[in-house]
Formats: sequence, structure tokens, C-alpha cells
Amino acid sequence: MEMRKPLGPAAPRNPGLKREIGLVGLIWTSEGSIIGSGWLFGALFAAQAAGTAALVSWGIGAVAIVILAFVHAELGAMYPVAGGTARFPHYAFGSAAGASFGWFSWLQAVTVAPIEVMASLNYLSVHAPWVQTGKNHLTPAGYGLAVAFMAFFVVVNFFGIRWLAHTNSVATWWKIAVPVLTIVVMGAAVFHRHNFGHQGFAPFGAKGVLSAISTSGIIFALLGFEQADQLAGESRDPARDIPRAVIGSILIGVLIYLALQVVFIGALPHTAFAHGGWANLTFSGKAGPFAGLATSIGLGWLATLLYIDAVISPSGTGLIYVTATSRVSYGLSRNGYVPAVFERTTGRGVPWFGLLVAFAVGLLVFLPFPTWQKLVGFVTSASVLMYAGAPLAFGCLRKQDPHRPRPYRLPGGLFWAPLAFVIANLIIYWAGWDTLWRLGVAIVLGYLLLGGSALLRLNPKAPHLDWRHAQWLPAYLLGMGVISWQGGFCSTGPASKVSCGATDALPLWWDIGLIAAFSLVIYFWAQAVRLPDEETQEYIGSVEVVPGA
Repeated sequence: MEMRKPLGPAAPRNPGLKREIGLVGLIWTSEGSIIGSGWLFGALFAAQAAGTAALVSWGIGAVAIVILAFVHAELGAMYPVAGGTARFPHYAFGSAAGASFGWFSWLQAVTVAPIEVMASLNYLSVHAPWVQTGKNHLTPAGYGLAVAFMAFFVVVNFFGIRWLAHTNSVATWWKIAVPVLTIVVMGAAVFHRHNFGHQGFAPFGAKGVLSAISTSGIIFALLGFEQADQLAGESRDPARDIPRAVIGSILIGVLIYLALQVVFIGALPHTAFAHGGWANLTFSGKAGPFAGLATSIGLGWLATLLYIDAVISPSGTGLIYVTATSRVSYGLSRNGYVPAVFERTTGRGVPWFGLLVAFAVGLLVFLPFPTWQKLVGFVTSASVLMYAGAPLAFGCLRKQDPHRPRPYRLPGGLFWAPLAFVIANLIIYWAGWDTLWRLGVAIVLGYLLLGGSALLRLNPKAPHLDWRHAQWLPAYLLGMGVISWQGGFCSTGPASKVSCGATDALPLWWDIGLIAAFSLVIYFWAQAVRLPDEETQEYIGSVEVVPGA
């Protein structure tokens, strides 16, 4: 048997990242990302897309995210590295696949802070109309306020990860307390049971239920569990804490969101259905759904609290995603994909250049996506495309790195991994053709940027491209695009009559079967052409599971 060199820590060229976050800090980091703007808008958009059957949409979304979370939990504990979701495919398939999924990860992370700022400004516009136009687009003054929000996120991050964890911990207690209070108070104040039977349980059929998962903010609302993975390189005891943080945070979030959907439907007044039923719900303060409902049922004090929370809750999530963006770019640089300047850290262990780039790109995102609704589908698709890399890497690393300690080992992992990949691709498909072709443009732009870094030799660690081990990747991306184009899903949902360019040539259920079959072909193709074991060990390098400090 070939002897493997003992793994030892490499000497860092910079001050490096500091392992200072405990279990509570990790859970609150993920929970602070999960409880963000999704709770402020998700219940409204889900009800508009699926009626009462939105409850089923939340259930399906929860099961999907939990399966993906379990896969991430094993990988995150095994490889406690900064920007983990961007690096797992790198270990399994080499540089070409690693660079691709790294770009997906960064693209997802960098767009979340702007969408959280948009949520805050949307609520603020009810009392500060100068922030937005009548179409909910930012005014020049509103854009200036958005710049101030983003600058605040960067300043907090510069104080270091320990200060960030403490700041986020306080904010997350608030972020959980306000939705729970809303559930209790609104549910006790008014609950119209007959609302749940309005227009039947599923007025827009199965397509409405499935479309709501990706287009109304359900998956977006549940995103964020992987933030504990992204900060694994700064965890005091990643072997014990990463799996607990990932699974614990998603379960807390699911319970809160399901309860919010129930009380939202129960609190709707009769007049809310007067202009076309679920698809055109109308009530006072619709820009702030729960605040508007609270006002309509005489809970003015709760409405005031919700408007305050509309600033605090999304801001906490935006803060964490600015952190995550800098850590993903740090990991990409360590892999040699982007310029080495992204590895530069301050004396506090903060990747300062990555923070500045996240700030600048975040400001640009406001321009093509001026509203929360326009950006949510894009962020969801980029996020789930990023998540799809973990199940692919999971199956390979079970074979390529079998002897590494697995503090958390997923039972039946070789069954759950391909299923998680199928689920991820269904979520991407349900986002709609008009979302996916835009995502495709962003992917092409990313390849141009990564290729430019390699050609100009901006990172001395630039790896050779392992194209043979990523031969499945072009077929995967193009195949998903073609199936989406031939399918019948649009970001506006089945209740809308507006065409998005999808041909609707694939009937419902046949398209789902095709996605499942296509996903399994790609999954097993990827497993067959994975990196040789010795090359995987070289890419993994000095990663080690660090015991409690």
C-alpha cells in the first residue's frame, strides 16, 4: 500500500485566520443568515404563487435544504477551511471544476448583502418615500443610503471575526425574537380559518407549489446554513461544532418560517382577496406585508416594531454575507484561481482586499437589480448551483480520502449524495428560464475573469487545468439550460400570463423525470472521471481536523 505523507500545518505567509468562534457563534452565524429578509417577504410571495398550498412548498423546500445540509455537515467537519463550499469540488475534481464552483459560490455570496439592503429600503420607503420611486426602484438618495448600509457592513468586518461574532450574536437574538413574537401575537389577535380554503387548497396546481419553492423566496429564506462551513477555518472545535451548527440552524429556521406562513394566511382580511384572489393579494402597507397586516388588525405597536426589525434583521444577514464573500475569495486565492492579493489579511486576521471588492461589487449589483423581487430568483439559483458541487464532491471524497477522520459521518451517504444533486437541480429548474439565462451570462463573465487572472499570472499558485476530470461540467451547465428553455417554468409563476421565453414543450412531471435522469447521468459521470487519489491528497494539502482549544 502506498504510504501517505503525514499532514502538517503549512506556514502562512500572512497573519492568517484566527480560530476564535465557538458553537453558539457558529449557529448564530448561520441563523443570522437564515433569518433575514426572507421572513419579511417570503410568506406574501409564497401565498401569491401557491395559495394555501404554500405550506406544502415550505415543507418541500425544508426537506430539500435539510438533505443538502447533511451533505455539507460531513464535508464541513472533515475539511474545516475558510470558504469550504468553494473548495470541496476543487479537492474532488481539480482546478477547472473548483474554479467554476468557486465562482458560483462567490457570485451567490456577493449578491446577498445588496438584496438584504433592498429589503430594508423597501420597508423604509413606507415612511420615507424619498428612498424609492413608485415602481420600488431606488432614487439617487436611496442609492446613497444603500451605499451607507454596505459601508457599515465593511467597517464592522474590519474589527475582526471575534467582534463580528459578538455583534451578530446580539443581532440574531433580536432577529429570532421578533418573528416569534409576531407569530404569537398575530396568531392570537386574529385567525380566519376559512382563508385556508379560499379558491381551494392549491389554486394554481402542482406547478404553483413547485414554482413557489424557487421564485417566491422560500429557498432563499432557508439559505445560509453553509455560513458555518464558510467560517470553519475560524472555528475553535470544527470537528464537533460544524455538523451541530449546520443542522441546528436549519431546523430552527424551518420551524419559524412554517409558523409565519400559517399566521400570515390566517390574518389576511376578506378584502385582501377582492382583486383576483391569491395572485393579487392587496392590503394596506403591502410593501411591508407583516407590518401592513399588523396595522390592519389594530396592532400598531407591532407594526412599529416590524419596521424597526426591517432594518436590523436584513442588516445582520448582509453583514454575515459580506464576511462570507471575503472568505470565499480568500479560499479561491489559496487555490490559485484569483489574484494572490485576496489572501492579504490584517493583523486581526481579516481578508481586507476581499472585503473592499465585496463592497464595490455590491454597489454595482443595485443597478441591474433595483428591487428585492428582481434579485431573489437570481440569488436562489446561484446559491443552489453552488450547493450542487457538494454532493458531487461528497461521493468522490468518500473514495479519494477514505481514511480521513469524519467527525460526522452521514448514514447512507452514497444514497443521499446523488439525491441531493437531483434536488439541487430541480430547485434550479423551477426558478424559470428567464432567471437561468441571466445566470448563464454571469457564469460566462466569471470564466472570463478567472481566465484573465491565469493569463496575466496574478497568482503564483495558479494550478494546471484539470479539464479531463471536469469534462462533465460543460454538459451539465448547457444541459440544464436547454431543459429549462424547453420547460414551462418562469420566475413570475404559473399565475402570471407573461411569457419568459420558455417553450413549454416538456409537460409537467415529464420534465421533472428528465431533470432527475439527467442529474444522475452527470453525477455518475463525474464520479467516474474524478481526480486520482494521490492528486486529491495534494490538493487537500495540510487541512486537518483541529480538536477543541
